[in-house]
Amino acid sequence: MRSALTPLLFLTLACSVPGASAEPGSEFPGVQKLMSEEEYQAAGLDKLSADERAALNRWLVNYTAAEAPAMLRTNPEVIAAEESIRIESHIKQPFDGWSGETLFYLDNGQVWRQRLPGRYMHRGDDTAVVIDKNFFGFYQMTVTSTDKTVGVSRVR
Repeated sequence: MRSALTPLLFLTLACSVPGASAEPGSEFPGVQKLMSEEEYQAAGLDKLSADERAALNRWLVNYTAAEAPAMLRTNPEVIAAEESIRIESHIKQPFDGWSGETLFYLDNGQVWRQRLPGRYMHRGDDTAVVIDKNFFGFYQMTVTSTDKTVGVSRVR
């Protein structure tokens, strides 16, 4: 069961907010929103009652806070999955580049912050980006239409 929940763990780590609860109205999005519809059905989670789903969401929050950080450092399967993370999205308009401490709002709901100094003036409507890890293990964002890259860190 643990290996089946590894992808769920990473989605939870990527989307959870410290101190968030799994209760309705909280900032934690819940397992159903964290997964694609195909993943959700393939895992059989569509068969859970609302109470069972709420219990799973509470478990995910607690597991993420208590055990997941250690697995990120010690479990080879988790380390390999974390190293292979690649996000493809678009920066929401208006986008005209970056200038030092720019926040990037992606159409997938994520927000990233420029972590390295530098300037770039973007021209055009194509805001497709890829976020992945560089050789040193830091996230970098590349504007695919121009191949311009900047170091970023996840805000939410």
